Amino acid sequence: MRSWAEPYVPRLPGLGDLPSLHDTSTGTVHTTEVEGSRAGLYVCGITPYDATHLGHASTYLAFDTLLRAWRDAGVEVVYAQNTTDVDDPLLERAAATGVDWRTLADGQTDLFRSDMEHLAVVPPTHYVAVTEVVTDVADAVARLLDRGLAYPVPTDDSSAGDDLYFDVRRAERDTDWHLGLESRYDAETMARFFAERGGDPGRPGKRDSLDPLLWRAARDDEPSWPSVLGAGRPGWHIECTVIAQQHLDVPITVNGGGSDLVFPHHEMSTAHGTALTGRPYAAHHTHTGMIAYQGEKMSKSLGNLVKVSELVAAGRDPRAVRLALLSHHYRSDREWFDADLGDAEARLDRWRAWAATSHGGAVPVETPTPLLLALRAALGADLDTPSALLAVDAVVAGGASPSEVDVDAVQALLGIDLRA
Repeated sequence: MRSWAEPYVPRLPGLGDLPSLHDTSTGTVHTTEVEGSRAGLYVCGITPYDATHLGHASTYLAFDTLLRAWRDAGVEVVYAQNTTDVDDPLLERAAATGVDWRTLADGQTDLFRSDMEHLAVVPPTHYVAVTEVVTDVADAVARLLDRGLAYPVPTDDSSAGDDLYFDVRRAERDTDWHLGLESRYDAETMARFFAERGGDPGRPGKRDSLDPLLWRAARDDEPSWPSVLGAGRPGWHIECTVIAQQHLDVPITVNGGGSDLVFPHHEMSTAHGTALTGRPYAAHHTHTGMIAYQGEKMSKSLGNLVKVSELVAAGRDPRAVRLALLSHHYRSDREWFDADLGDAEARLDRWRAWAATSHGGAVPVETPTPLLLALRAALGADLDTPSALLAVDAVVAGGASPSEVDVDAVQALLGIDLRA
């Protein structure tokens, strides 16, 4: 599946250091473990039924910053991202609105692409729809069945076939994975999040309440595909595992997403990946904070969304949207206030005026400038974008004309084109 247009990223003199990054599974910040000069990044994509609010945008900007820092350090980045273009929330929205689910998914995916282009997000190397890998997911589930790590659960409709579930307790016995390995959550927290985030702890016939769905047998009026398992469609967690392992070396360098994916989604994706390969799923697990609006977490279910597309349609500069989101650390939970965008627009105006102060454009410099070094240091320390923005503010306030490297550094590392 096509992704979106690549933004221009200037080349900078010298090389930055490998960035350090917070690891959810250890609770510590440490240098990203790159094999040779190649890194693999997997970031969970959207379920395309109502894209793209600022919570989504903040997550993709965080990992875009990581990608830019890696590239600046001379690392080749292979980036994979999925789009969950068949899933219960999408089907429910399609039914409620009377729109074919494929039409809804296609339209919202196109809108997401447009939003990412407006925000100057570097596209993934591999952008994969779940509907493109149904056969591959079924084959992976069949392997788990053969190894005794999956089992059938009868459906209410005897003609529909069995649903298939992952056996978490068997996986704990037979692999190096165990519950809580990534999330570090206690049993009570895992049980609560499993119920709140798409799990079905009370499903009759399951061996353990936390066993996740691997394959949903075909039902009437639901999309399904033929496979070695019979007709059906993938469960949520296994689809990401399969896509990641198809396109990235294992262990993945960084597996990322919002903090609401830590459990059960990433925990179970990790379990499936370990069970399929016998190797750790990822070297680094990194998650972004949540954004609230009007006192509540920004979410589709609550409807308190601030959407990138609507801000752009209203004439707001997407560079300012990017600046507003980068002004907070990616791991922090925070609230979006309408005034945030006005503050970012004022900052952007100051930066653009600074970039235009030299005659005929920025003054060329062929070595790293103090500003470039400051940006590299800030982003290298767990993607500290607030400090990076303050470093630019300080140089702008100093009044000296910028070098070409300074202006390029802002564009290459922060994604803000000051020449436009």
